[in-house]
Amino acid sequence: MRIVLDTNVLVSGVLSPYGAPGEIVRMVAADIVHICFDARIISEYHNVLRRSKFKLDKEKADVLLDQIESCGYLVATEPALYDLPDKDDEPFLEAAAAGEADYLVTGNIKHYPVKKRQNVQVVTPGDFLQEYRRKKSSNQE
Repeated sequence: MRIVLDTNVLVSGVLSPYGAPGEIVRMVAADIVHICFDARIISEYHNVLRRSKFKLDKEKADVLLDQIESCGYLVATEPALYDLPDKDDEPFLEAAAAGEADYLVTGNIKHYPVKKRQNVQVVTPGDFLQEYRRKKSSNQE
């Protein structure tokens, strides 16, 4: 399954391994789901995870980022058709569209107005896990 993971979910999952963001980060680390990204997104991941305020172990962060880069999908994006309320969110929508991601997972749904999503399914971490489990159980039946 391909997803685009907003930085806020990645950071939340790394900082607190419990809860939906933490479970998604574990799924990424275990190669269960694959992240679509472009150079802007991976650069943001690197920059944010290295912020001193998060006090993350640099080596652990690097291992996760290496996993994302080696098992994920580097995509060539095109500019979004519509401006989003926060321009910094546009690379995530563009990567989801270019990578034909199943979901864009974010903690900021309101930053992705329905009319501007370009047919990308934007969900919260909890909604993503619910959908993932539903699809997994229906495939096992």
